[in-house]
Amino acid sequence: MQMDDIIVVVDGSTDNTLELLEAESAVLKERLTVVVSPKNEGKGAALKRGFQEARKLGFSHVLTIDADGQHYPEDIPLLYRAHTIHPDAIIIGSRVLEQENMPSQNTFANRFSNFWFALQTGLKLPDTQCGMRIYPLRGLHGMRLLTARYEAELALLVFAAWAEVPIIAVPIRVFYPPLEQRISHFRPVYDFARISVLNTLLCLLAVVYGLPRRWWRSFWYYPFFTFYLLFYATPVMRLLQMRYGETDEMNRRLHHSVQVRVRPLIKCIPCVPFRISGPEYPDTPAIYIANHNSIADILTIMSLSDRLTFLGKEWVLKNALFGRLAKGYHIIPAALDKEQIVKEIRRVTSLGYSVVIFPEGTRSKTGDLQTFHRGAFHFAEELHLPIRPLLLRGYFDVWNKTDAHIGRTRCLEVIRLPEIAPDDPRRAEGYAKMTKLMAAEYRARLDQFAYPTDNK
Repeated sequence: MQMDDIIVVVDGSTDNTLELLEAESAVLKERLTVVVSPKNEGKGAALKRGFQEARKLGFSHVLTIDADGQHYPEDIPLLYRAHTIHPDAIIIGSRVLEQENMPSQNTFANRFSNFWFALQTGLKLPDTQCGMRIYPLRGLHGMRLLTARYEAELALLVFAAWAEVPIIAVPIRVFYPPLEQRISHFRPVYDFARISVLNTLLCLLAVVYGLPRRWWRSFWYYPFFTFYLLFYATPVMRLLQMRYGETDEMNRRLHHSVQVRVRPLIKCIPCVPFRISGPEYPDTPAIYIANHNSIADILTIMSLSDRLTFLGKEWVLKNALFGRLAKGYHIIPAALDKEQIVKEIRRVTSLGYSVVIFPEGTRSKTGDLQTFHRGAFHFAEELHLPIRPLLLRGYFDVWNKTDAHIGRTRCLEVIRLPEIAPDDPRRAEGYAKMTKLMAAEYRARLDQFAYPTDNK
Protein backbone atom coordinates (compact mmCIF):
# COMPACT_ATOMS: atom_id res chain seq x y z
CA MET A 1 0.00 0.00 0.00
CA GLN A 2 1.51 3.31 -1.06
CA MET A 3 0.54 5.93 1.49
CA ASP A 4 0.92 8.80 -1.00
CA ASP A 5 -1.56 7.50 -3.60
CA ILE A 6 -4.96 9.16 -3.21
CA ILE A 7 -8.38 8.27 -4.59
CA VAL A 8 -11.04 10.93 -4.09
CA VAL A 9 -14.68 9.96 -4.63
CA VAL A 10 -16.82 13.01 -5.50
CA ASP A 11 -20.33 11.87 -4.67
CA GLY A 12 -22.46 14.39 -6.56
CA SER A 13 -20.78 17.43 -5.01
CA THR A 14 -22.40 20.77 -5.96
CA ASP A 15 -19.63 23.10 -4.75
CA ASN A 16 -16.22 23.79 -6.31
CA THR A 17 -14.66 20.46 -5.21
CA LEU A 18 -13.96 19.32 -8.77
CA GLU A 19 -12.21 22.57 -9.65
CA LEU A 20 -10.01 22.29 -6.59
CA LEU A 21 -9.15 18.66 -7.39
CA GLU A 22 -8.26 19.56 -10.98
CA ALA A 23 -5.87 22.18 -9.65
CA GLU A 24 -4.34 19.65 -7.27
CA SER A 25 -4.02 16.96 -9.93
CA ALA A 26 -1.54 19.13 -11.79
CA VAL A 27 0.69 19.03 -8.70
CA LEU A 28 0.08 15.45 -7.60
CA LYS A 29 0.19 14.07 -11.17
CA GLU A 30 -0.35 10.29 -11.18
CA ARG A 31 -0.78 10.13 -7.40
CA LEU A 32 -4.32 11.53 -7.44
CA THR A 33 -7.27 9.65 -8.92
CA VAL A 34 -10.70 11.30 -8.97
CA VAL A 35 -13.87 9.18 -9.22
CA VAL A 36 -16.99 11.23 -9.98
CA SER A 37 -20.60 10.23 -9.39
CA PRO A 38 -23.07 12.36 -11.39
CA LYS A 39 -25.46 12.50 -8.43
CA ASN A 40 -25.30 12.00 -4.68
CA GLU A 41 -25.70 8.25 -4.09
CA GLY A 42 -24.62 8.00 -0.44
CA LYS A 43 -21.59 6.96 1.57
CA GLY A 44 -21.96 3.23 0.89
CA ALA A 45 -22.05 3.79 -2.85
CA ALA A 46 -19.05 6.12 -2.65
CA LEU A 47 -17.04 3.53 -0.74
CA LYS A 48 -17.93 0.85 -3.28
CA ARG A 49 -16.78 3.09 -6.14
CA GLY A 50 -13.52 3.81 -4.33
CA PHE A 51 -12.84 0.12 -3.63
CA GLN A 52 -13.53 -0.82 -7.24
CA GLU A 53 -11.12 1.86 -8.48
CA ALA A 54 -8.42 0.75 -6.03
CA ARG A 55 -8.73 -2.85 -7.23
CA LYS A 56 -8.55 -1.67 -10.84
CA LEU A 57 -5.31 0.18 -10.03
CA GLY A 58 -3.82 -2.93 -8.42
CA PHE A 59 -3.80 -1.92 -4.76
CA SER A 60 -3.99 -4.53 -1.99
CA HIS A 61 -5.23 -2.20 0.78
CA VAL A 62 -7.19 1.03 1.10
CA LEU A 63 -7.14 3.63 3.85
CA THR A 64 -10.43 5.53 4.06
CA ILE A 65 -10.96 8.90 5.69
CA ASP A 66 -14.13 10.99 5.75
CA ALA A 67 -14.17 14.41 4.12
CA ASP A 68 -15.94 16.19 6.98
CA GLY A 69 -12.76 17.24 8.81
CA GLN A 70 -13.55 15.05 11.81
CA HIS A 71 -10.34 12.99 11.62
CA TYR A 72 -6.74 14.09 12.07
CA PRO A 73 -4.55 12.93 9.15
CA GLU A 74 -1.62 12.97 11.60
CA ASP A 75 -3.16 9.83 13.17
CA ILE A 76 -2.80 7.79 9.97
CA PRO A 77 0.62 6.38 11.07
CA LEU A 78 -1.11 4.85 14.13
CA LEU A 79 -3.37 2.82 11.85
CA TYR A 80 -0.52 2.03 9.47
CA ARG A 81 1.61 0.62 12.29
CA ALA A 82 -1.24 -1.69 13.33
CA HIS A 83 -1.57 -2.69 9.66
CA THR A 84 2.10 -3.77 9.51
CA ILE A 85 1.49 -6.08 12.49
CA HIS A 86 -1.88 -7.37 11.20
CA PRO A 87 -1.67 -7.09 7.38
CA ASP A 88 -4.81 -9.16 6.79
CA ALA A 89 -6.95 -7.28 9.31
CA ILE A 90 -9.36 -4.37 9.01
CA ILE A 91 -7.84 -1.59 11.11
CA ILE A 92 -10.48 0.79 12.44
CA GLY A 93 -10.07 4.02 14.39
CA SER A 94 -11.58 4.20 17.85
CA ARG A 95 -12.70 7.71 18.79
CA VAL A 96 -13.34 9.15 22.24
CA LEU A 97 -17.13 8.93 22.31
CA GLU A 98 -17.70 11.38 25.14
CA GLN A 99 -16.10 14.78 24.69
CA GLU A 100 -16.91 18.43 24.20
CA ASN A 101 -19.10 19.29 21.18
CA MET A 102 -19.89 15.66 20.33
CA PRO A 103 -23.55 15.51 19.24
CA SER A 104 -25.69 13.35 21.51
CA GLN A 105 -27.29 11.63 18.51
CA ASN A 106 -23.81 10.55 17.34
CA THR A 107 -23.07 9.01 20.73
CA PHE A 108 -26.37 7.13 20.71
CA ALA A 109 -25.90 5.98 17.11
CA ASN A 110 -22.46 4.62 17.90
CA ARG A 111 -23.57 2.70 20.97
CA PHE A 112 -26.60 1.46 19.07
CA SER A 113 -24.36 0.20 16.27
CA ASN A 114 -21.84 -1.34 18.68
CA PHE A 115 -24.63 -3.31 20.37
CA TRP A 116 -25.96 -4.78 17.13
CA PHE A 117 -22.47 -5.59 15.87
CA ALA A 118 -21.70 -7.55 19.06
CA LEU A 119 -25.01 -9.39 18.79
CA GLN A 120 -24.45 -10.32 15.15
CA THR A 121 -20.80 -11.36 15.36
CA GLY A 122 -19.93 -12.20 18.97
CA LEU A 123 -17.23 -9.50 18.82
CA LYS A 124 -17.00 -6.25 20.76
CA LEU A 125 -15.65 -3.07 19.18
CA PRO A 126 -15.48 0.33 20.92
CA ASP A 127 -16.40 2.29 17.76
CA THR A 128 -18.06 0.65 14.76
CA GLN A 129 -18.89 3.96 13.05
CA CYS A 130 -15.46 5.54 12.64
CA GLY A 131 -14.68 6.39 9.02
CA MET A 132 -10.89 6.23 9.34
CA ARG A 133 -10.03 2.63 8.46
CA ILE A 134 -7.59 0.42 6.58
CA TYR A 135 -9.31 -2.30 4.55
CA PRO A 136 -7.55 -5.28 2.96
CA LEU A 137 -9.27 -5.42 -0.42
CA ARG A 138 -9.26 -9.20 -0.48
CA GLY A 139 -10.87 -9.10 2.98
CA LEU A 140 -13.96 -7.24 1.74
CA HIS A 141 -17.00 -9.48 1.74
CA GLY A 142 -20.63 -8.96 0.81
CA MET A 143 -19.89 -6.06 -1.55
CA ARG A 144 -22.91 -6.90 -3.68
CA LEU A 145 -25.15 -6.70 -0.63
CA LEU A 146 -23.94 -3.28 0.50
CA THR A 147 -26.53 -0.55 0.84
CA ALA A 148 -25.85 2.94 -0.47
CA ARG A 149 -25.85 4.97 2.74
CA TYR A 150 -24.25 5.20 6.21
CA GLU A 151 -25.17 1.70 7.35
CA ALA A 152 -22.86 0.19 4.70
CA GLU A 153 -19.81 0.60 6.95
CA LEU A 154 -21.40 -1.51 9.67
CA ALA A 155 -22.36 -4.18 7.13
CA LEU A 156 -18.74 -4.32 5.90
CA LEU A 157 -17.56 -5.08 9.44
CA VAL A 158 -20.24 -7.72 10.00
CA PHE A 159 -19.52 -9.54 6.73
CA ALA A 160 -15.78 -9.39 7.45
CA ALA A 161 -16.25 -10.83 10.95
CA TRP A 162 -18.32 -13.70 9.58
CA ALA A 163 -15.53 -14.44 7.09
CA GLU A 164 -12.90 -14.53 9.89
CA VAL A 165 -11.20 -11.28 8.85
CA PRO A 166 -9.57 -9.87 12.02
CA ILE A 167 -10.75 -6.39 13.08
CA ILE A 168 -8.32 -4.29 15.15
CA ALA A 169 -9.34 -1.04 16.89
CA VAL A 170 -6.74 1.73 17.27
CA PRO A 171 -7.41 4.79 19.49
CA ILE A 172 -7.43 8.05 17.52
CA ARG A 173 -8.44 11.66 18.09
CA VAL A 174 -11.60 13.27 16.75
CA PHE A 175 -12.63 16.88 16.14
CA TYR A 176 -16.21 18.10 16.46
CA PRO A 177 -16.73 21.74 15.48
CA PRO A 178 -19.20 23.93 17.39
CA LEU A 179 -22.87 23.30 16.59
CA GLU A 180 -23.24 26.40 14.42
CA GLN A 181 -20.32 25.31 12.19
CA ARG A 182 -21.38 21.71 11.84
CA ILE A 183 -22.56 20.23 8.54
CA SER A 184 -24.17 16.79 8.48
CA HIS A 185 -26.29 14.90 5.99
CA PHE A 186 -27.32 12.32 8.58
CA ARG A 187 -31.14 12.19 8.80
CA PRO A 188 -32.00 10.81 12.25
CA VAL A 189 -35.46 9.38 11.55
CA TYR A 190 -34.91 8.11 8.00
CA ASP A 191 -31.38 6.79 8.52
CA PHE A 192 -32.15 5.16 11.87
CA ALA A 193 -35.06 3.40 10.18
CA ARG A 194 -32.75 2.10 7.44
CA ILE A 195 -30.20 0.96 10.04
CA SER A 196 -32.90 -0.82 12.03
CA VAL A 197 -34.14 -2.70 8.96
CA LEU A 198 -30.58 -3.66 8.04
CA ASN A 199 -29.82 -4.88 11.57
CA THR A 200 -32.96 -7.00 11.57
CA LEU A 201 -31.86 -8.69 8.35
CA LEU A 202 -28.29 -9.12 9.61
CA CYS A 203 -29.54 -10.76 12.81
CA LEU A 204 -31.51 -13.27 10.77
CA LEU A 205 -28.48 -13.96 8.57
CA ALA A 206 -26.30 -14.27 11.67
CA VAL A 207 -28.46 -17.07 13.05
CA VAL A 208 -28.62 -19.11 9.86
CA TYR A 209 -25.23 -18.30 8.31
CA GLY A 210 -22.84 -15.83 9.94
CA LEU A 211 -22.39 -17.18 13.47
CA PRO A 212 -22.37 -20.88 12.49
CA ARG A 213 -19.69 -20.11 9.91
CA ARG A 214 -17.68 -18.07 12.42
CA TRP A 215 -17.84 -20.61 15.25
CA TRP A 216 -17.49 -23.96 13.53
CA ARG A 217 -13.69 -23.90 13.97
CA SER A 218 -14.09 -23.35 17.71
CA PHE A 219 -16.75 -26.06 18.07
CA TRP A 220 -14.26 -28.46 16.53
CA TYR A 221 -11.00 -27.28 18.12
CA TYR A 222 -11.92 -26.65 21.77
CA PRO A 223 -13.24 -30.21 22.33
CA PHE A 224 -10.12 -31.52 20.60
CA PHE A 225 -7.91 -29.41 22.89
CA THR A 226 -9.77 -30.53 26.04
CA PHE A 227 -9.75 -34.17 24.92
CA TYR A 228 -5.97 -33.98 24.44
CA LEU A 229 -5.39 -32.65 27.96
CA LEU A 230 -7.82 -34.99 29.71
CA PHE A 231 -7.31 -38.22 27.80
CA TYR A 232 -3.73 -37.98 26.62
CA ALA A 233 -1.40 -35.63 28.52
CA THR A 234 -2.66 -36.29 32.04
CA PRO A 235 -2.87 -40.13 31.72
CA VAL A 236 0.61 -40.21 30.15
CA MET A 237 2.00 -38.32 33.12
CA ARG A 238 0.31 -40.72 35.55
CA LEU A 239 1.72 -43.74 33.72
CA LEU A 240 5.20 -42.21 33.78
CA GLN A 241 4.85 -41.54 37.51
CA MET A 242 3.83 -45.15 38.09
CA ARG A 243 6.78 -46.41 36.05
CA TYR A 244 9.55 -44.06 37.22
CA GLY A 245 8.14 -42.36 40.33
CA GLU A 246 8.79 -38.66 41.04
CA THR A 247 12.25 -38.73 39.48
CA ASP A 248 14.25 -36.71 36.97
CA GLU A 249 13.84 -39.57 34.50
CA MET A 250 10.05 -39.26 34.75
CA ASN A 251 10.25 -35.52 34.13
CA ARG A 252 12.61 -35.99 31.17
CA ARG A 253 10.27 -38.49 29.54
CA LEU A 254 7.28 -36.25 30.26
CA HIS A 255 9.00 -33.33 28.50
CA HIS A 256 9.77 -35.51 25.50
CA SER A 257 6.22 -36.86 25.33
CA VAL A 258 4.73 -33.34 25.46
CA GLN A 259 7.18 -32.03 22.84
CA VAL A 260 6.37 -34.83 20.41
CA ARG A 261 2.60 -34.75 20.90
CA VAL A 262 1.79 -31.07 21.36
CA ARG A 263 2.54 -29.94 17.81
CA PRO A 264 -0.65 -31.56 16.45
CA LEU A 265 -2.58 -29.08 18.61
CA ILE A 266 -1.05 -26.29 16.53
CA LYS A 267 -1.13 -28.06 13.18
CA CYS A 268 -4.77 -29.05 13.67
CA ILE A 269 -6.02 -25.46 13.89
CA PRO A 270 -8.20 -25.44 10.77
CA CYS A 271 -6.85 -23.74 7.63
CA VAL A 272 -3.85 -22.11 9.37
CA PRO A 273 -0.35 -23.02 8.10
CA PHE A 274 2.50 -23.23 10.64
CA ARG A 275 6.10 -22.13 9.97
CA ILE A 276 9.41 -22.03 11.86
CA SER A 277 12.37 -20.06 10.55
CA GLY A 278 15.71 -18.67 11.72
CA PRO A 279 18.95 -20.20 13.01
CA GLU A 280 18.84 -23.43 14.98
CA TYR A 281 19.60 -23.09 18.68
CA PRO A 282 21.97 -25.46 20.53
CA ASP A 283 20.25 -27.78 23.01
CA THR A 284 21.95 -26.20 26.03
CA PRO A 285 20.45 -24.22 28.96
CA ALA A 286 19.43 -20.63 28.20
CA ILE A 287 16.78 -18.02 28.85
CA TYR A 288 14.22 -17.95 26.02
CA ILE A 289 12.11 -14.81 25.56
CA ALA A 290 9.06 -14.32 23.32
CA ASN A 291 6.23 -11.88 22.70
CA HIS A 292 2.97 -13.16 24.17
CA ASN A 293 -0.47 -12.94 22.51
CA SER A 294 -2.11 -16.32 22.97
CA ILE A 295 -2.30 -19.63 24.82
CA ALA A 296 -1.16 -21.11 21.51
CA ASP A 297 2.20 -19.34 22.05
CA ILE A 298 2.91 -21.74 24.91
CA LEU A 299 1.84 -24.83 22.96
CA THR A 300 4.06 -23.81 20.05
CA ILE A 301 7.12 -23.21 22.22
CA MET A 302 6.59 -26.56 23.95
CA SER A 303 6.77 -28.21 20.54
CA LEU A 304 10.19 -26.73 19.74
CA SER A 305 12.24 -28.78 22.22
CA ASP A 306 11.90 -31.30 25.04
CA ARG A 307 14.37 -29.24 27.10
CA LEU A 308 12.14 -26.25 27.85
CA THR A 309 10.13 -25.13 30.84
CA PHE A 310 8.39 -21.85 31.73
CA LEU A 311 8.19 -19.11 34.30
CA GLY A 312 4.41 -19.18 34.77
CA LYS A 313 1.47 -17.85 36.73
CA GLU A 314 0.53 -19.43 40.05
CA TRP A 315 -2.93 -20.45 38.79
CA VAL A 316 -1.36 -22.72 36.16
CA LEU A 317 0.14 -24.91 38.88
CA LYS A 318 -3.15 -24.99 40.80
CA ASN A 319 -5.38 -25.66 37.81
CA ALA A 320 -7.51 -28.78 38.29
CA LEU A 321 -7.20 -29.76 34.61
CA PHE A 322 -3.46 -29.51 34.03
CA GLY A 323 -1.88 -28.37 37.32
CA ARG A 324 -0.16 -31.72 38.01
CA LEU A 325 1.15 -31.74 34.44
CA ALA A 326 2.57 -28.22 34.95
CA LYS A 327 4.38 -29.31 38.12
CA GLY A 328 5.85 -32.33 36.36
CA TYR A 329 6.95 -29.99 33.56
CA HIS A 330 9.11 -27.97 36.04
CA ILE A 331 7.00 -24.79 35.68
CA ILE A 332 8.50 -22.10 37.96
CA PRO A 333 5.95 -19.87 39.76
CA ALA A 334 6.40 -16.21 38.85
CA ALA A 335 4.96 -15.26 42.26
CA LEU A 336 8.20 -16.27 44.00
CA ASP A 337 10.63 -13.52 44.97
CA LYS A 338 13.64 -12.90 42.73
CA GLU A 339 16.10 -14.85 44.86
CA GLN A 340 13.85 -17.91 44.86
CA ILE A 341 13.28 -17.65 41.08
CA VAL A 342 17.04 -17.46 40.51
CA LYS A 343 17.46 -20.53 42.71
CA GLU A 344 14.77 -22.44 40.77
CA ILE A 345 16.20 -21.44 37.38
CA ARG A 346 19.66 -22.57 38.55
CA ARG A 347 18.14 -25.90 39.59
CA VAL A 348 16.33 -26.63 36.31
CA THR A 349 19.25 -25.42 34.15
CA SER A 350 21.53 -27.76 36.09
CA LEU A 351 19.24 -30.55 34.84
CA GLY A 352 19.78 -29.37 31.26
CA TYR A 353 16.55 -27.38 30.75
CA SER A 354 16.06 -23.86 29.41
CA VAL A 355 13.51 -21.45 30.88
CA VAL A 356 11.01 -19.56 28.73
CA ILE A 357 9.98 -16.12 30.01
CA PHE A 358 7.51 -13.71 28.42
CA PRO A 359 8.93 -10.22 29.16
CA GLU A 360 5.47 -8.65 28.72
CA GLY A 361 4.26 -10.65 31.70
CA THR A 362 0.81 -11.39 30.29
CA ARG A 363 -0.95 -11.79 26.95
CA SER A 364 -1.54 -8.60 24.98
CA LYS A 365 -5.20 -7.61 24.64
CA THR A 366 -4.57 -5.76 21.35
CA GLY A 367 -1.85 -7.77 19.63
CA ASP A 368 0.53 -4.83 20.00
CA LEU A 369 3.80 -5.28 21.88
CA GLN A 370 3.51 -4.35 25.57
CA THR A 371 6.19 -3.00 27.89
CA PHE A 372 9.06 -5.42 28.49
CA HIS A 373 9.85 -6.14 32.15
CA ARG A 374 13.44 -6.61 33.24
CA GLY A 375 13.11 -9.97 34.99
CA ALA A 376 14.15 -12.25 32.11
CA PHE A 377 17.24 -10.17 31.36
CA HIS A 378 18.16 -9.90 35.06
CA PHE A 379 18.00 -13.69 35.47
CA ALA A 380 20.10 -14.22 32.32
CA GLU A 381 22.72 -11.81 33.65
CA GLU A 382 22.66 -13.24 37.17
CA LEU A 383 23.16 -16.81 35.94
CA HIS A 384 25.40 -15.93 32.98
CA LEU A 385 23.04 -17.60 30.49
CA PRO A 386 22.55 -16.87 26.77
CA ILE A 387 19.31 -15.19 25.64
CA ARG A 388 17.40 -16.81 22.77
CA PRO A 389 14.67 -14.52 21.36
CA LEU A 390 11.61 -15.97 19.62
CA LEU A 391 9.36 -13.70 17.56
CA LEU A 392 5.80 -15.03 17.20
CA ARG A 393 3.40 -13.81 14.54
CA GLY A 394 -0.25 -14.55 13.78
CA TYR A 395 -1.20 -15.89 17.20
CA PHE A 396 -3.31 -12.92 18.30
CA ASP A 397 -5.61 -13.27 15.29
CA VAL A 398 -6.12 -17.01 15.88
CA TRP A 399 -6.57 -17.33 19.65
CA ASN A 400 -6.35 -14.10 21.63
CA LYS A 401 -7.14 -13.12 25.20
CA THR A 402 -10.43 -11.32 24.55
CA ASP A 403 -12.06 -13.48 21.85
CA ALA A 404 -13.58 -16.84 22.77
CA HIS A 405 -13.37 -18.41 19.33
CA ILE A 406 -10.63 -19.73 17.07
CA GLY A 407 -9.93 -17.13 14.40
CA ARG A 408 -7.97 -17.09 11.15
CA THR A 409 -4.64 -15.71 10.04
CA ARG A 410 -2.45 -16.14 6.98
CA CYS A 411 -0.02 -18.27 9.00
CA LEU A 412 1.35 -18.96 12.46
CA GLU A 413 5.04 -18.19 12.39
CA VAL A 414 7.92 -18.66 14.83
CA ILE A 415 11.05 -16.68 13.92
CA ARG A 416 14.20 -17.57 15.81
CA LEU A 417 16.31 -14.44 16.22
CA PRO A 418 20.11 -14.72 16.69
CA GLU A 419 21.20 -15.90 20.13
CA ILE A 420 22.69 -13.27 22.46
CA ALA A 421 25.67 -14.83 24.22
CA PRO A 422 26.69 -13.85 27.77
CA ASP A 423 29.77 -12.03 26.41
CA ASP A 424 27.79 -10.13 23.74
CA PRO A 425 28.85 -6.43 23.81
CA ARG A 426 25.18 -5.37 24.02
CA ARG A 427 24.96 -6.95 27.47
CA ALA A 428 27.94 -5.06 28.84
CA GLU A 429 25.78 -2.10 29.97
CA GLY A 430 23.56 -4.23 32.18
CA TYR A 431 20.17 -5.92 32.04
CA ALA A 432 18.15 -2.67 32.18
CA LYS A 433 19.74 -1.45 28.95
CA MET A 434 19.38 -4.91 27.42
CA THR A 435 15.65 -4.86 28.19
CA LYS A 436 15.19 -1.61 26.26
CA LEU A 437 17.31 -2.82 23.34
CA MET A 438 15.34 -6.06 22.96
CA ALA A 439 11.96 -4.31 23.26
CA ALA A 440 13.03 -1.88 20.53
CA GLU A 441 14.24 -4.74 18.31
CA TYR A 442 10.99 -6.67 18.72
CA ARG A 443 8.94 -3.57 17.94
CA ALA A 444 11.04 -2.76 14.86
CA ARG A 445 10.82 -6.31 13.53
CA LEU A 446 7.07 -6.51 14.06
CA ASP A 447 6.73 -3.25 12.13
CA GLN A 448 8.87 -4.35 9.18
CA PHE A 449 8.09 -8.02 8.72
CA ALA A 450 5.45 -9.04 6.20
CA TYR A 451 3.89 -12.46 5.92
CA PRO A 452 4.91 -14.65 2.99
CA THR A 453 2.44 -14.30 0.13
CA ASP A 454 2.09 -18.04 -0.34
CA ASN A 455 0.63 -20.64 1.97
CA LYS A 456 3.00 -23.47 1.23
